[in-house]
Amino acid sequence: MLIKQEAITGKQGLKDLPRTSPLPSANLVLVFGSVKRFSESKLTATLKERYPTAQVIGCTTAGEISDQGVFDESLQITAIQWEKTSMRVADLRVSDMKSSFQTGASLATTLKTDNLRAILVFSDGLSVNGTEVLKGFQSIIGNEIPIVGGMAGDNAAFTRTLLLHNDSVSDNLVIAVGLYGNHLVTASGALGGWKPYGPPRKVTRSDKNVVYEMDGKPALPLYRMYIGEHYAKGLPGTGLKFPFAIVGAGGRDVETVRTLLSIDPANNSLTFAGDVPEGETVRLCQTTHDRLVEGAGGAAKMVSTSLPEQAMRFPGLAICVSCVGRKLVMAEQISDEIRIVKDTLGAQAAITGFYSNGEFCPGSNSDQSVLHNQTMTIGYLAEDMTI
Repeated sequence: MLIKQEAITGKQGLKDLPRTSPLPSANLVLVFGSVKRFSESKLTATLKERYPTAQVIGCTTAGEISDQGVFDESLQITAIQWEKTSMRVADLRVSDMKSSFQTGASLATTLKTDNLRAILVFSDGLSVNGTEVLKGFQSIIGNEIPIVGGMAGDNAAFTRTLLLHNDSVSDNLVIAVGLYGNHLVTASGALGGWKPYGPPRKVTRSDKNVVYEMDGKPALPLYRMYIGEHYAKGLPGTGLKFPFAIVGAGGRDVETVRTLLSIDPANNSLTFAGDVPEGETVRLCQTTHDRLVEGAGGAAKMVSTSLPEQAMRFPGLAICVSCVGRKLVMAEQISDEIRIVKDTLGAQAAITGFYSNGEFCPGSNSDQSVLHNQTMTIGYLAEDMTI
């Protein structure tokens, strides 16, 4: 596995890339950047010229991640040349949020073979129900194949996110990369760092990821009351600082965190990035800088401890997908969580990724991939050339 990276900052243009690409023979290129970057007319042609034989995929972000830290309005390009691992890429448009399950199932059907080892998934960040997309994949491939990636961002504007696949840049898209063969080494980690507060509330009416009532009361007015008038004026963007925790019995243990995507004052509903089923108990969440950094370090530790010892001697790629809500909380100190990931994984690991509207990764206590929110997730890929 060969990995080469290049980037341009927010103050640079495509013309500032080096004359030749660092790995013209790459067969997979991951690209993360802002909506403005993905709207540049020469983007796809430039990438095709630099990586003529590669499948080029990527998405817009709420911030780009590299081993140098976190950037805004940059373009982060990671070129990969698989030496033994084979690959297949597919994409599908999502007609509406209700078609998320079928979209995942259709993509999984395209990618499924006996030697499938992992799937990378990048989706639109506003028109997709991330929970249902994963359920669709798992209805075809089962729960044991790791699915890592995330939902595109737009710097918390919640207006439009974009996906890139070769010569096409589009919204309402889901892209999946199937990785095949026994040489592929994978590991993952996911931890948050959020703590629930306030009284527990029972979800008394919801439809998948749309919550209408809690404790028999309209959801939106109740949510506005708890976050206060100052933050309520900035919804849905300010909701990133006040995610929902789905909690277990007793209301203390966080099972899942959900990020707010939109509100509908007409029916007083809240729409989240993933499902919030009826009957679940929820609480608002809060956190601190130190808790978030500790969570990121814990996610990296999960990766390093689950990798075979020999894998640490080979080049690897850590795809870090973290939530835009974490970025808003940590502000200028956001690179601290990338620094601890880098220090934990070691020098052999290249790092790329983005701040998202939702993260796909196996859970901390299960091999099954789930939709996370407000979480640092890491999907680690390498090739074992000794087999």
